[in-house]
Amino acid sequence: MRQARSDKWIGCGKKLLLFVGSLLFLSVLVFYISRLAPGDPLLSYYGDRVEKMGPEERKWAEEKLGLRDSVAVQYIRWLEGALRGDFGISYKYKRDVGQVIGERAGNTFLLGGIGFLLVFCLALLLGMLCAWQEGRLIDKVICTAGTVSSCIPEFWLSLLLILVFAVNLKWLPSSGAYSAGGAGGFGDRARHLILPMIVVVMGHLWYYAYMIRNRILEEMRADYVLFAKAKGLTKRSIMFRHCLRNAIPSYLSIMAVSVPHILGGTYIIETVFSYPGLGTLVYESARYKDYNLLMLLCMITGITVIVCNLAAQMINEAIDPRIRRSSWTGGNGGE
Repeated sequence: MRQARSDKWIGCGKKLLLFVGSLLFLSVLVFYISRLAPGDPLLSYYGDRVEKMGPEERKWAEEKLGLRDSVAVQYIRWLEGALRGDFGISYKYKRDVGQVIGERAGNTFLLGGIGFLLVFCLALLLGMLCAWQEGRLIDKVICTAGTVSSCIPEFWLSLLLILVFAVNLKWLPSSGAYSAGGAGGFGDRARHLILPMIVVVMGHLWYYAYMIRNRILEEMRADYVLFAKAKGLTKRSIMFRHCLRNAIPSYLSIMAVSVPHILGGTYIIETVFSYPGLGTLVYESARYKDYNLLMLLCMITGITVIVCNLAAQMINEAIDPRIRRSSWTGGNGGE
């Protein structure tokens, strides 16, 4: 018991070190790449005034923003501030980057969160339906339609929906999160969410539905299913009481890993629909060389990816104790 507890703490320590090390590596990588990329960060802070600056005034402006030092010195200064919770100000918005992100994060969580739940539930239902109707016409039609829809680029589908439903039919708004003066209206927010939500769901639905379909079919061909049939259990009982129950844990693990995937798609969709979320902030910060804003956004995205992967690993360890023992003992759990 004492050895198992010690191994558990060692495993947690390894995960913590991996988490911290990954964040440190990500911060160094993003910091250096952003500063080596072409562009002028002064243009973000001072606007068109930069074109009229003389050499001395430009030097003063760069010193004010701390851009005259070497990249290594700039990174150490940023890291010291980040450890204190100070991530600097946004060059474009002239405000603390945490405040800028905080105002937009809710819109992304609304779009991405609802989209994730819809993908999770609809993929499960669609996968179960295809597995239940395996080889029949409805299964073939859904598989074909799903394969075609998964190949459509999200930005192209977004533009198509805007052209049809916003420009031609004028049923739905083409951009934004709400109309002017309608920020508090539920109906107004819902109308602005419909088109981007359709793209979020359509872009990811079939991928996960196909995975749950195949996972259930694997269970349906297992030996215990033959034994259950021999006992006289119906197909419905076998599928829902046994196969689906065995497939759900691995599906939860897959969906945990899928959070960054769906989040990345949400960023692209926000840009196309001019939706005021983190995706548009990422685009703006990269375009205008808004270093401090870009750094914090990349760190938030990186933390999300790492946490979701750790959550998936914990789910797998809960499903199969052998994985947990192997991770605690460094791969020697079977010796």
